Amino acid sequence: MEILLRAKCFQRLAIPGSVRPLHNDYRLVTPQNFSNYDSIKQDFKLEIPEYFNFAQDVLDQWTNVEKAGKRPSNPAFWWISGKGKEVRWSFEELGSLSRKFANILTEACALQRGDRVILILPRIPEWWLANVACLRTGTVLIPGTTQLTQKDILYRLQSSKAKCIITNEVLAPAVDAVASKCENLHSKLIVSQNPREGWENLKEMMKHASDNHTCVKTKHDEMMAIYFTSGTSGPPKMTGHTHSSFGLGLSVNGRFWLDLTSSDVMWNTSDTGWAKSAWSSVFSPWIQGACVFAHYLPHFEPTSILQTLSKFPITVFCSAPTAYRMLVQSDMSSCKFKNLKHCVSAGEPINPEVIEQWRNRTGLDIYEGYGQTETVLICGNFKGMKMKPGSMGKPSPAFDVKILDVNGNVLPPGQEGDIGIQVLPTRPCGLFTHYVDNPTKTASTLRGNFYITGDRGYTDEDGYFWFVARSDDIILSSGYRIGPFEVENALIEHPAVAESAVVSSPDPIRGEVVKAFIVLNPDYKSRDQEQLKKEIQEHVKKTTAPYKYPRKVEFIQELPKTSSGKIKRNELRKQEWETI
Repeated sequence: MEILLRAKCFQRLAIPGSVRPLHNDYRLVTPQNFSNYDSIKQDFKLEIPEYFNFAQDVLDQWTNVEKAGKRPSNPAFWWISGKGKEVRWSFEELGSLSRKFANILTEACALQRGDRVILILPRIPEWWLANVACLRTGTVLIPGTTQLTQKDILYRLQSSKAKCIITNEVLAPAVDAVASKCENLHSKLIVSQNPREGWENLKEMMKHASDNHTCVKTKHDEMMAIYFTSGTSGPPKMTGHTHSSFGLGLSVNGRFWLDLTSSDVMWNTSDTGWAKSAWSSVFSPWIQGACVFAHYLPHFEPTSILQTLSKFPITVFCSAPTAYRMLVQSDMSSCKFKNLKHCVSAGEPINPEVIEQWRNRTGLDIYEGYGQTETVLICGNFKGMKMKPGSMGKPSPAFDVKILDVNGNVLPPGQEGDIGIQVLPTRPCGLFTHYVDNPTKTASTLRGNFYITGDRGYTDEDGYFWFVARSDDIILSSGYRIGPFEVENALIEHPAVAESAVVSSPDPIRGEVVKAFIVLNPDYKSRDQEQLKKEIQEHVKKTTAPYKYPRKVEFIQELPKTSSGKIKRNELRKQEWETI
């Protein structure tokens, strides 16, 4: 009976339909898993079983499909080093290796269900094995980016009370330097060819570990993972997700926004430390039985990205707006993406100018999606939907999304307000449970029957959602409310501007004014700076409402960003206001 229930759950998640070979027509825009947006919004219903574990109820079920010869021959996981080395695993091999890892966690590391594990690794195969091993053991995964400093690692170890940390030889010294201050930490696993004193060596242990492991029977609402937010507007918060919130909730992303089938090869370039990797490098593709493609790529290199898209049969590509901006500024004349058919972007708004340049060079649109560490997809542009460049699209079928005023009342089209998700009387799957150990912050996200995202936006008459800014980023100048994104959109259309960030800056008459920090394209760096500032200001006045133009302009070498590529406007804003 239990096996039957798992099979039914799996069928509801994936609905793979007929198996077909990889499609070579990269201009295909017809959805594979649905007929149109209205149908998914109307028909979508996610049934939540009492018990659910992604490793057993999804991954192991795909192993069964694979063994029965009912899945295409492409791997479940495909990793390249960029220097000629490749790793390919079937679902069966992924299962066997992750069970070995699970035994190491429970036996050598003495971890029990509910214990917390910090994972800080670059894009190497062991990162994916650790994800699945934590699922199998019921331990709580806490990913971290490899760009964390010693101070960051101490903060995460102490805040999370993690009992185990998994990292490599690059970050092991930083862990050792703070370990004595972390009373809960008792187990350290290193992924390295070389031994290190005080650490268990994962590669050596995997050689001798048994793959005989019984998956823990987890309830759907048990804590599965904790993701630290990226800290764009304050200290990182610990965001708690359950086995169902991502393991089931991200079916919306996989089936509809990414529109994946078991024939697809999905490449997401997100850093392993962020929830976006859970979105598009683990749960969404594997729910659909697609191949997860990964490139070690320690630093973002446009040339390597373009070569990889040309060389490998990648059908679906996901990257941040910053990455697409860098790609369209590169020489793409010799690139031929023979298999690529669907491109998506998330993390922050993508400029319409970049979307147009990408389409002109590839024939493909970029389908923007909007979500948070706290959620699955909130809004998205879906195949078959009329594209409105710059829009976040329409609400995901997982959520009832509204624009709200300060009292929690729903606002009509055209009026700016807070973006909210209805959570009462029924809290939807796909939403975080709470900010761990921070009930005050958790409570502050609720307004009436809605979860408040902290983002501002509006809808148009057709029901499309438009992002204005993080609530903290809104600029109030002479009675006008100005969102930085619309100014940045105007700036990027000027040929001198490679990147920009817009923030408020103090002004004795207007209270605050728009200031633009601009990274120039190389050809314009030798131009007269004052003349160029005036030219850019005039350009913005003509491109958008004149009151939005940046009265202050500063040229800088690079913008401050989080390690996930998001612009840290709060840092620039703080810099401006601290100089008063």
